[in-house]
Amino acid sequence: MKSKFKLEKDKKEELVESIQAYFEKEMDENIGDLKAMLFLDFIMEEIAPVFYNLGVQDSHAYVTKKLDDLFEIEK
Repeated sequence: MKSKFKLEKDKKEELVESIQAYFEKEMDENIGDLKAMLFLDFIMEEIAPVFYNLGVQDSHAYVTKKLDDLFEIEK
């Protein structure tokens, strides 16, 4: 799997540890680095783009509304 997102090594390690902590706390399951990294890769490939695109759409709508407001003031 090749993710569209690039992470610094330190950040990726931090996220892997976070995933491992989540599995241990919420599912009472200890998972290794490889399993956590594969899960992170899945999230980055399949799930993250959905939220990224929603953020872009929300930002676009916000900027568009502000520009419309600005042009209304100028009229």
